[in-house]
Amino acid sequence: MAESGGEPRKPEAPPLGFPPPVIDSKPLWFTPKRLLVIFCMINLLNYVDRGTIASNGVNGSSRTCAKNGICDSGSGIQGDFKLNNFEDGVLSSAFMVGLLVASPIFASLAKSHNPFRLIGVGLSVWTLATAGCGFSFDFWSITICRMFVGVGEASFISLAAPFIDDNAPAAQKTAWLAMFYMCIPTGIALGYVYGGLVGNHFNWRYAFWGESISMLPFAILGFVIKPLQLKGEQALENGTSVRIVHLNDIASKKTSLFKAAQKISTQLASFWKDLRDLLVNKVYVTNVVGYIAYNFVVGAYSYWGPKAGYSIYHMENADLMFGGITIICGILGTLAGGFILDLIQSTISNAFKLLSGATFLGAAFCFGAFCSKNLYGFIALFSIGELLIFATQGPVNYVCLHCVKPSMRPLSMAMSTVSIHIFGDVPSSPLVGVLQDHVHNWRETSLILTSILFIASGIWFVGIFLRSIDRFDEEAEEGSPPVERSNPQPVLGTDPVQPSEST
Repeated sequence: MAESGGEPRKPEAPPLGFPPPVIDSKPLWFTPKRLLVIFCMINLLNYVDRGTIASNGVNGSSRTCAKNGICDSGSGIQGDFKLNNFEDGVLSSAFMVGLLVASPIFASLAKSHNPFRLIGVGLSVWTLATAGCGFSFDFWSITICRMFVGVGEASFISLAAPFIDDNAPAAQKTAWLAMFYMCIPTGIALGYVYGGLVGNHFNWRYAFWGESISMLPFAILGFVIKPLQLKGEQALENGTSVRIVHLNDIASKKTSLFKAAQKISTQLASFWKDLRDLLVNKVYVTNVVGYIAYNFVVGAYSYWGPKAGYSIYHMENADLMFGGITIICGILGTLAGGFILDLIQSTISNAFKLLSGATFLGAAFCFGAFCSKNLYGFIALFSIGELLIFATQGPVNYVCLHCVKPSMRPLSMAMSTVSIHIFGDVPSSPLVGVLQDHVHNWRETSLILTSILFIASGIWFVGIFLRSIDRFDEEAEEGSPPVERSNPQPVLGTDPVQPSEST
């Protein structure tokens, strides 16, 4: 508007050292629902890889000899590289090395760098690593490639869930998380089927090359997505954090090694402080310890399930059978868990009630399934058991996100993921292999493994009685106003971004 009798007022220039406000007049293509779909596809491919390496078509069988002295060469990875059950179990756990090293790094960098660029870097490593699995020539070469596969998961898993929680409608947060985590059992199951078909009709190496090609577009997408902001982080511009500093300070930082070292030291100190806060959070620790026991069983199920089914019930199509059961029960169970928690009101206490009850009943049905001598009885009981134990995926991650302040959610998810792997499914696969080598009875091994689910149920039961506070609405950083949970406007809304008066 022009003042009466004067020239139109020119917009005021920003003060020296302050970046001009960025106003995007075009609606964002990455709406919340589209972003959810992209994250689900990436998560699905990540776990397709887990199912693929566990399938009989890719994993194969070891060399066996008959009483008459005639030996076969085995098949798949285990046969080609002459692996025993312990070495075979190590392959399923090797990704943990990359995940353990990279998860804290990506979670810390997310505070000062564009998370989507970090995801792009991680998925690029994942793409090269899975291609390398197809070119491997012995146990150590494929093991090293499996280690780098974990780097891709580290970049993605700790950042995707906070983004989904930011952008989901207030009344459907757990349901949206359930849709994302539904991709875990679905991906593993599809991996069984995919690995069985490709491994049996072509060669196990082609299965890994196919995965690499499928993930490549998503790795590229991570570098071209417009920078977006996580709740509790500093504003992002062009992939880097924007700080209000004087231009002379910026030039000084670029030329001073001391400043760079000081920055790294500050980030490390911040990381250790946040880590200590997590370790003294009783709700968080109880949730993760229960999740570790749960994942110990589920991880071993996913890797050894087809072989156990083939041995106990002589399933010729064990890959397809376990894949079909896991797809159906994983989708229905995971979605049901999220919708039920939203229906009974999404609180941390209610989440623990659902976790404890569903896991206890699921353990009972799975235990009865492995006691059954009849194949159809096993299928019926095991299907119900899997339906119940997969109902935990939404609630357990809801607790991880809502029992910590917003700025700590990437680290919360990263440390949860690292913990459930390093103490859960990473040791479970080799240990179950050692147990089976000792007892030579898959039914007995499966019953011992399943009983650990009752321990997980008991740990989560304790969580019901802990004093819990939903910290979603807490101030993300000192001096920042709290974000109302009831606000329906998502971070990725289609309205133009307006600069605030304070900026």
